[in-house]
Amino acid sequence: MDASELRALQAPIKQRYRDDPASAQVPARAEARLDPDAIACTIPSWHGEIRAGLHRAAGGDGTLACSGDMLLEALAACAGVTLRAVATAMGITIRGGRVIVEGMWDARGTLGIDRTAPVGLSAISLRFELDTDAPADKQARLIETTERYCVILQTLKSPPPVTLAPIS
Repeated sequence: MDASELRALQAPIKQRYRDDPASAQVPARAEARLDPDAIACTIPSWHGEIRAGLHRAAGGDGTLACSGDMLLEALAACAGVTLRAVATAMGITIRGGRVIVEGMWDARGTLGIDRTAPVGLSAISLRFELDTDAPADKQARLIETTERYCVILQTLKSPPPVTLAPIS
């Protein structure tokens, strides 16, 4: 896909959102089914089910997905797709590359060993390795624009309120 094809694809969508801003509010949903026999759950996803469980650092055996890793994977996927779309719109040829997301968390927090230790990821880094001939200034603009429009990155940088519903 080139820039003109991307613009043609998105033009009617953008116009609909301009004409009817409420139609741009897109619901998102995830669900986990609790495993009755293990410390695990199953998450239906777009391309099959994912079984998640404890990370090795919290007592898991490493055979099940870790939710922290899944969060980093979501960021890598979002940044990668956003970068490809922005590169296409900017006319930058990307022959390949990688989006690398790394995080750090302190297992003492989630295991309740040290109440001063944070629960959750306390540091996340995002790095792009691009195979492109684009000059450095265009690459910098590409990364800045990707950062601006990456849904998961912006959600992590400015978290929305999260509400917990009572047990039903």
